[in-house]
Amino acid sequence: MNKSVEAAISYRFLLLAVRLVLGFLFVFAGVEKIAQPEEFAQAITNYHLLPIITVNVFAILLPWIELVAGLFLMLGLFTRGSSLLLVFLLCLFTLAAATSIARGLDISCGCFGTASARKVGWSALGEDFIMLGGSLLLYFFPNTPVSIETYVHRSQSDSGANSGTSNN
Repeated sequence: MNKSVEAAISYRFLLLAVRLVLGFLFVFAGVEKIAQPEEFAQAITNYHLLPIITVNVFAILLPWIELVAGLFLMLGLFTRGSSLLLVFLLCLFTLAAATSIARGLDISCGCFGTASARKVGWSALGEDFIMLGGSLLLYFFPNTPVSIETYVHRSQSDSGANSGTSNN
């Protein structure tokens, strides 16, 4: 097989793996936070970044946004929009973690609800950067194999080609 074809196939499956892993992580995180909104609200409060009256709104809405964006990524639906949304969220998460590290806060990150009571630190910040990189990769290269979008685009292309050749 041609080396460039092998590289293209490998790259497409790398994108698929990134899409599925990121999607799964955000679905898992969203479900955990939805299941325990009080604990997630407390984790948000511990950062001391938001006015207290907005904490509950964030604690309720953010997990659902993560869940939907993660599901869309896993399905390969609205991949570019979902990845852009995750880029925005991950920038916020990275900024929150970085400011907490700079202020010396010893708090749980709240990343996966109470499933992972890990502390905000350099490893969490590094993970945020890795996920941010993956989300950016998917934003710029959203066409991955095994996706609903790819199937829909192919179906539309096939029906458009077939309708153009059939003249009654």
